[in-house]
Amino acid sequence: MNIVCIGAHPDDAEAHAGGTCVKWARTGHRILLVSLTNGDVGHHAMGGGPLAQRRKAEARRSAQIGGMEDLILDHHDGELEPTLELRKEVVRIIRSHQADVVLTHRPNDYHPDHRYTGVVVQDAAFMVTVPHFCPDTPALGKNPVFLYMMDEFTKPVPFRPDVAVDVTDVMPVKLDMLDAMESQMYEWLPWLEGCLDSVPGDPVRRRAWLAQKWDPRFLGPAARWRETVARWYGPHAANVRYAELFEVCEYGRQPSEAEIRTLFPFLPRPAST
Repeated sequence: MNIVCIGAHPDDAEAHAGGTCVKWARTGHRILLVSLTNGDVGHHAMGGGPLAQRRKAEARRSAQIGGMEDLILDHHDGELEPTLELRKEVVRIIRSHQADVVLTHRPNDYHPDHRYTGVVVQDAAFMVTVPHFCPDTPALGKNPVFLYMMDEFTKPVPFRPDVAVDVTDVMPVKLDMLDAMESQMYEWLPWLEGCLDSVPGDPVRRRAWLAQKWDPRFLGPAARWRETVARWYGPHAANVRYAELFEVCEYGRQPSEAEIRTLFPFLPRPAST
């Protein structure tokens, strides 16, 4: 299968769905991580072209760790808008990679870039099948399944998970992917949170700091949406410490439970009756 995960910034796809993408990659599927912006303002001490190039290099290393491809579009961080031209860019990306599954943000989020990423991907969801829209890139004969990545925002409606994926076994790889994004994980985010002075200089200690710092956040989804985890993992749900969850977008193909198990081949087989 071909999976396209579209985030607003370098690190969004990795943080929200990196574990699931690792599991897809390990089962032989092709993963493309996309950032619609170049991340050129996401730092307290540097910005512009030098930061964009740094973020791009970090995203490339991160994707390689996970066995994936990456694509960073050259739109300014913080200035993303759901324009017709961006819709066409997204349609061409989805088509050129023959996507079976597309992951993205929901269109309600604290960050405008996240919101407008969700909007533009929704706007592309039907258009990827329309031959005379962007006729330079052949239309898809089958609409992908579009999935929202998990979040905790509640207005106007909360995230409603349809699928849960146990990523406990691949969390070290997900953390290694985030570890590669030094400017984000060890500089910008700690500065925003007022804890920059706590980041160790030694790479080994720094990686341990990252795991400890992010652990409460990564433990949250499995606990918060335990019922959905139990739906897919049954009696084994108690062993699921870390999970990534996804909501089916109503604008794309609507998969049956059987198709979801095909799209997520690492889900456990249902118990026979």
